[in-house]
Amino acid sequence: MIPPPASTSIPPALAPPLPAAAPAERRQVALLWLGLPLCAFGIFHYRLWEQWHSGRFGELLLLSLLAWGLAWPLRKFARWSWATALALPWCLALLLFAGVVPVMATLALATTALALGGLLDARSSPRMPPALQITCGLALLGALLGWLLPLPVHFRWSYLGLGLLLAGLRRKQLLECARSLREDWMQSVAAAPRIAGIAVLALGLASTGSWLPTLQVDDLGYHLRLPWELLEQGRYAMDPETHVWALAPWLGDVLQAFPQVIAGEEARGPVNALWMLLTASGVWRLGKALGGDARANWAAMALYASLPLTASLAGSMQTETPTAALLVWLVVLIVQATEVRGRGLLCGAVLVGGLLALKLAAAAAALVLLPWAMWRHRNSLRLLPALAAAAMALALGASSYAYAWIIAGNPFLPLFNTYFHSPYFQAADFDDVRWHAGFNALLPWRLTFDTSRYLEAFAGGGGFVLVALSGGWVLALMQRRTSLIAMMMAVSIALPLIPMQYLRYAFPACVLLLPLLATTALRADPRHAAWLLGSVCLLNFAFQANGHWMLRTGAVKETILALGDDHASFRHYAPERILLAQLRGSPASAGNVLAMDPDSAWVAEMGARARTTSRYDPSLAAAATAADPDASGDAWRSLFQKENITEVLLRKKTLTEAQRNGLRRANATLRAELGEAQWWSVEPQEARP
Repeated sequence: MIPPPASTSIPPALAPPLPAAAPAERRQVALLWLGLPLCAFGIFHYRLWEQWHSGRFGELLLLSLLAWGLAWPLRKFARWSWATALALPWCLALLLFAGVVPVMATLALATTALALGGLLDARSSPRMPPALQITCGLALLGALLGWLLPLPVHFRWSYLGLGLLLAGLRRKQLLECARSLREDWMQSVAAAPRIAGIAVLALGLASTGSWLPTLQVDDLGYHLRLPWELLEQGRYAMDPETHVWALAPWLGDVLQAFPQVIAGEEARGPVNALWMLLTASGVWRLGKALGGDARANWAAMALYASLPLTASLAGSMQTETPTAALLVWLVVLIVQATEVRGRGLLCGAVLVGGLLALKLAAAAAALVLLPWAMWRHRNSLRLLPALAAAAMALALGASSYAYAWIIAGNPFLPLFNTYFHSPYFQAADFDDVRWHAGFNALLPWRLTFDTSRYLEAFAGGGGFVLVALSGGWVLALMQRRTSLIAMMMAVSIALPLIPMQYLRYAFPACVLLLPLLATTALRADPRHAAWLLGSVCLLNFAFQANGHWMLRTGAVKETILALGDDHASFRHYAPERILLAQLRGSPASAGNVLAMDPDSAWVAEMGARARTTSRYDPSLAAAATAADPDASGDAWRSLFQKENITEVLLRKKTLTEAQRNGLRRANATLRAELGEAQWWSVEPQEARP
């Protein structure tokens, strides 16, 4: 690799002395640093050291030392930059822990998306950043596959054929993008090599969440359903009768399915790593669009990586990870584009359509930004192109809503059912009463220090940016050139918190804020702001474990120690996954699989065969509640027969007398047991006397 050019900056000892700061500048500096003592006060007031997890912080320090140790020979002998040398160990670690085949399948996804997104850039100058092309391509690919979900076309050969066809047709453009990526990387790193190395290290530490196998509750009970159905059946059943979220926006799960179908196994970790890279690149570009120098842009990237939710979301299939990528690139287009015509309008429509296909809340975040975008580009915006772009965004993002309206009578099922009255959900608006702690001006403070009231996390699990860098936001609000964008970003953070005060929903908008804070800070205090930003990053990493309970309980360490054995983590967190793997590999009947414990409804990977007594299946949950008072077990036996249940997963501690007798009357046989989890096979009805 060609080494970066030597720095041409004047050595500090030879630089002329800077003039004394004016009173206005001193006031700006004081305001900028005001958030740090406020943050210190909050830490002491809430006694956060009592909830600090030193073990995870020690793991991060050890991983940092190992990464630096592996990078040092490349820096010393190959003369690579620290950023490039540090990137290599993290890439190798992803291959090691996520698996070579899933990583290669994810590279096929990225290449397909790059070729598809590059179609938006045909014959344009200057060229779109490759990361933007990939992001747009992912939105286009997910939208196309979303409309095709009910058709039996989702097979390895069809996905690979699509990727190879696009790559072959656009091979010259792909090579140009590869060269462009290399040149952009070298220039960006050379502009601020030291901070670039720190940012790459921070991003690597955050990526450790992607090393974990799929273990989080919503993934096991919901998000795995679509990818596994496509892998095993080649189509998606779209059955809201058995899963109330079956028709919810699905772009994130569809894109998870693409490499899973190719690889024949889950590829969640590499896909999330790809989304993180796209988001980090977007954060860098947004900082540049806001007028930040390379130091500010790399610092913003490090802030993004340091947020505890960045690492915890890397271990999940939640939509906030891709939402952050699409949203940050949408804002880059709004800020950077000189006029809203042609390519810029087309890319914006694709990103808005992708956000709509990810989640209704993500679409709402985009809609909040559109009035600002129209005002910013009012001189170049034309009615007909704008209407065409809106129609395109709707077409790209509407697949789940259209199918839900046709099948269930509610395009937003299970939301807003008091109006639509779909028979698949009660005539009530879906809500989670846990997350109504109240919306008020103190919310940023409480999100930071009283986090458990707003997320399944611990104090500090949302990071400390909203308090520690609050002075930077106030400064941006006071300055004419940034006041409007500072206000719009604050609105974007506040909007998802108004109906429900759930911190994860505000994460993508918080990512948007980081380039503005870093740029404003280094403008106000170019000498010392890097220390402020670095301190916040370090504090965020110190409390990374508080972002999710699995990080606190050593899930990453267990994954490292049990290299190549996902069952080690499954035994600890979700033994049902091991039993389900045994079930798939056995000559068991083709009947349905029931998770009898509503709190361990972890059978989504069984696809159309999955049944639960949890909130995911309200009708079956009601039937289970009605069957439990019958201690004889006859009601449960009838329920097995009605639902064609031939396999049952249960937890011994929660098994009721009625359920036990129901299994006995159904001539059930214990097939396997792992800890508290058991797998029983129920004798098919036709086999009973």
